[in-house]
Amino acid sequence: MSAIRLLLNIIWLVFAGFWLAIGYVVAGLICCLLIVTIPFGVASFRIAGYVLWPFGREMIRKPSAGVGAGFLNVIWFVVAGWWLALGHLFTAAALAVTIIGAPMAWANLKLIPISLVPFGREIVDSDRLVAAPVHRTPARQH
Repeated sequence: MSAIRLLLNIIWLVFAGFWLAIGYVVAGLICCLLIVTIPFGVASFRIAGYVLWPFGREMIRKPSAGVGAGFLNVIWFVVAGWWLALGHLFTAAALAVTIIGAPMAWANLKLIPISLVPFGREIVDSDRLVAAPVHRTPARQH
């Protein structure tokens, strides 16, 4: 399975990942010009890393995220998030036309949640996610 992931990541990197990552890095550099927007720049850099190599990685919620992450997500969504999500959606639609582009389209769709609300989330290896124990909340007793 890792050989398939490697192949998909290389194809992705050549056809979409490199250019998307450059866009996120440029946005991050612009955000880092002002002190107030540095958290948005850091989020852009995190997304750029995910965009470079998306196969074999997943985005999960951080259990420690709080109100601050929610507030930053609202600002991000209004200023940039929905534009980024639309870009990924349109790119996915264009890639889904071909059989070879279908996995690339899926990767673009996978990037939409983190492009909409990047704060309070982390990117982990899929293998780590599968190996981690699942914490379930006990059912309520009436």
